[in-house]
Amino acid sequence: MAPRSPRAPNPQLSLFGPPEGEPEQPKERDAVGAAAPDEELLALSRALPATILLGGSTWSFPGWEGWVYDGRYAEPRLARQGLAAYARHPLLRAVGVDRTHYAPLSAAEFAEYAAAVPAGFRFLVKAYDALTLASFPDRPRYGAERGKANPRFLDAAYAADQVVAPFVEGLGEKGGALLFQFAPQALGGPDRFAARLADFLGALPPGPLYAVEVRNRELLAQPYIQALAAVGACHCYNVLSRMPDLETQARVVPSEGWPATIVRWLVAPGLSYEEAGRRFAPFDRMQAPDPTTRHSVAALAREVAAAGRTFLCTINNNAEGCAPASIVELSREIARPQRVE
Repeated sequence: MAPRSPRAPNPQLSLFGPPEGEPEQPKERDAVGAAAPDEELLALSRALPATILLGGSTWSFPGWEGWVYDGRYAEPRLARQGLAAYARHPLLRAVGVDRTHYAPLSAAEFAEYAAAVPAGFRFLVKAYDALTLASFPDRPRYGAERGKANPRFLDAAYAADQVVAPFVEGLGEKGGALLFQFAPQALGGPDRFAARLADFLGALPPGPLYAVEVRNRELLAQPYIQALAAVGACHCYNVLSRMPDLETQARVVPSEGWPATIVRWLVAPGLSYEEAGRRFAPFDRMQAPDPTTRHSVAALAREVAAAGRTFLCTINNNAEGCAPASIVELSREIARPQRVE
């Protein structure tokens, strides 16, 4: 399913529209509306097991006009008011919350998100990055702290109070998982990192599903697996050029026994996040199909669903150019009848 083609412009409207050759600006409206699904989308939704939860890494993209939204809305408006319309899409059963990576949200803010979506919808929430950086990167956004050791690194008391408690109180059962993402950095090697990770996760309040995403490939080793197993946390499989491919990660860190399998399909092969963003903006169409990754994600989804467990996958626009388009193609791949050998 592709977004509906825009209607041919009415020449009379040009009297009051933008100058010729300039794009029409997103309009402010009373409410953000959802694009009407076609029969294929509805059929795909019925074909997918309820335990397969797919979504974007967030929802505030004007380029999703026709895919998710019924018109072109400004990004700030979508960020504030677009979630309810996003959640009406029959294939979008989950979403990532990335803004929490830069500062914690309050329980009230999470509760607003929860109120906007149906009962079976789930959020994959990134934890505040002050918990997962051993030292602050030398980047302007860290201000006077840039380059310095981070005193809140793996601070379980701070995490419990400022990150876990609002997540639990605000989202309740709609909180699919709380994700601790460790950027590429010096973490002391597999043994030291695993020991510190186990201590940190073990000191957090029980109840939520905690997920860990690492971006140092050498950390995918037995100590890491044992640290997760000791506290009932799960690995978040990521699709990034710097990491092993999805099938390799699944062999090294098997998901059997986890309450959920979590995947983040992030960036097209051979591109950095920034390069992909520049190339694919405004994220309104499939631009770099990646059937190899799609096949791997679909196979893992079917395997997890067959075992009766939850499969939660968020897809970034930078993976193939347009997350909703990727989700439609992935849903087709998952639902396609499999040959019996």
